[in-house]
Amino acid sequence: MTVTHQKIILASASPRRRELLGLAGIAFDIVVSPIEEPAPDTGEHPAAYAARMARLKAAAVAEQHPDAVVLGADSVVAVGETILGKPKDAADALRMLTLLSGRTHQVVTGCALFAPGREPEIFTVSTDVTMLDISEARLAAYIATGEPMDKAGAYAIQGGAAAFVTTICGSYTNVVGLPLAEVVEHLRQKRLP
Repeated sequence: MTVTHQKIILASASPRRRELLGLAGIAFDIVVSPIEEPAPDTGEHPAAYAARMARLKAAAVAEQHPDAVVLGADSVVAVGETILGKPKDAADALRMLTLLSGRTHQVVTGCALFAPGREPEIFTVSTDVTMLDISEARLAAYIATGEPMDKAGAYAIQGGAAAFVTTICGSYTNVVGLPLAEVVEHLRQKRLP
């Protein structure tokens, strides 16, 4: 169990981030950030976009809770410089998964730590994920489960899409939604937990 004397807030509605942070034994509260996520700027690099979104989410909550340590995070799936957000519908999910099929892509999570009396700390973690060449029928069956509809890149590695992934180079928890080892290390360096 990790003990902290300072209140930590996770600025996220993601059940996956909540579960991962809980695995570290850190006591925390959840305050969902009120910001609307704008689309990436034209030509914005995936890591820059993820970092900007994490900062926006954390800043909005830190403003409401100035005495707390606030952690914001945002994950994006990218093929080269192309950012894949959450699919709009089943056809969009199929487009994204077809693009990912048979190739390596990156999952980039931006993290923002706001602590009282300190400058915000923003960092990103990138993981390479390689998928099998997947038939359209298998992709359609996966999409029919509904799982892809609220996930960046239209898949959940901890769910049904686990059968599509052949290799991961980097942090597994990053692909799930929060680079846990890196987050805990940043908190420890700040002597927060």
